[in-house]
Amino acid sequence: MQSNQTTLPNWLLIVSGLFALLELLVSIALFVTPESMMETVDFSATGVDELKNMWAIRQLALGVIFGWATIKKSVPMLTSAYLFLFIVFIGDLTLGLAKQEIPLIITALFMSIIAGGLLVVLKKYK
Repeated sequence: MQSNQTTLPNWLLIVSGLFALLELLVSIALFVTPESMMETVDFSATGVDELKNMWAIRQLALGVIFGWATIKKSVPMLTSAYLFLFIVFIGDLTLGLAKQEIPLIITALFMSIIAGGLLVVLKKYK
């Protein structure tokens, strides 16, 4: 009996590990220096700190899930994580288009293509 653990290519696990690391670093940056993530937000305003912490915790959770899925080499977990990431980046793309922020549009488009492509690749291993 062959499991998914032996069929996933190493490059996919490396990319997934990098996504885990990226999400963990974003979470740390949000906790430590949120201004570096969003320069136009007044983080001293009432309630903004709670939203920032919620965002940071979401990124932390996604990083942990990506890391765990990568360690376990779990196709269903990686698929769920990439689907979540794809939806987030489509949302970022929509926001970028609405605000006409070219850097956000480019980043979100690039990252949604990567996440979507990896979903297609993972479909081969179900």
